[in-house]
Amino acid sequence: MKTVIITGASGNLGKACVEKFLAEGYKVIAAIPPGHELGFQVLGEVEIYNANLSDEGAVNEVVSRIIAKHNTIDAALLLVGGYTYGGINETDGAILNKMFSLNFDTTYFVARPIFQQMLKQASGGRIILVGARAPLRAKDGAKSLAYALAKSLIFKLAEFLNATGSEKNVTTSVVVPSTIDTPPNRQAMPNADFSTWVKAEDIADAMAHLCSSSADTWRDNVVKIYGKA
Repeated sequence: MKTVIITGASGNLGKACVEKFLAEGYKVIAAIPPGHELGFQVLGEVEIYNANLSDEGAVNEVVSRIIAKHNTIDAALLLVGGYTYGGINETDGAILNKMFSLNFDTTYFVARPIFQQMLKQASGGRIILVGARAPLRAKDGAKSLAYALAKSLIFKLAEFLNATGSEKNVTTSVVVPSTIDTPPNRQAMPNADFSTWVKAEDIADAMAHLCSSSADTWRDNVVKIYGKA
């Protein structure tokens, strides 16, 4: 049975990914914030670890425990992140630090030990990161500057990991969704056309494909899932 670590597993996208990877026969290892529970029922067993992913020491301790128990980590979906609106006038150092911590630190602190482990594995591994359209479209990024800057590093991180990992069959992909159709997003934007948004289940399907043998020869993957937006 292959193993997958899913951070942000208690969120809306996390739920879809947990369900998809259980259905694909993976052993699912869920990382959620301290004091939280998964928050939904699943058809299968999910191994849960609580960790503050903004704390590098805490992340290293949890990942070490996971590796010691399972020996091999086949895939990792790093889903934690957050958004804030505001251009240059609204974006001070505190907001920058918050967005970098939430979107980049939580990704890097988990990706680093998992990537190091995957390099040691004969089977290699798959890491999936979550990007955003904002750093790819300047007009969007200018309206959410701190978020766009933080997410821009996700693309560079994937490039740098692939520069080393591809030779060891360790690939890092970036999935780029448009607005995800979730209850919080519907509440925040009640007048939007929800039919143009992307379903969390569609994103989970794409991630599962990237982790499958069908994508073994794919490299430097940036998968844009924009729906009708």
